[in-house]
Amino acid sequence: MEITARVTADAEVKQLKSGSKVVNFSVAVNDRFRTKDGEQKELTTFFNCSYWLNEGIAQYLTKGTLVEMSGRVSANAWTNTQGEAKATLNFHADKIKLHGSSKKNATVRESAPAEPVPAAAGDDLPF
Repeated sequence: MEITARVTADAEVKQLKSGSKVVNFSVAVNDRFRTKDGEQKELTTFFNCSYWLNEGIAQYLTKGTLVEMSGRVSANAWTNTQGEAKATLNFHADKIKLHGSSKKNATVRESAPAEPVPAAAGDDLPF
């Protein structure tokens, strides 16, 4: 399965007792559609994601980053201690393609205004 989504929180690397490392992060998939009445709706689906192949990618999986992933989906359902039914969707990624961060997270560097360069004395320019 393939999904394109935005990362909802910075990724975390977890080391297991076996020594294996996994990158955990969450994403939101937005699905826009029109109802029979022509009204535009948006449905957001959240996934808890895991990636086992390279923990170095965690530094790039920051909140707001757009990612395209392929992998498999699983669901987990349980009853909490208050007796409420709970469920999560999990995405086990085997490929991740980064498409950049959100505009509000992008770092903008402002440069200082350039100082005027003094003209060299005695310059004879032909124009």
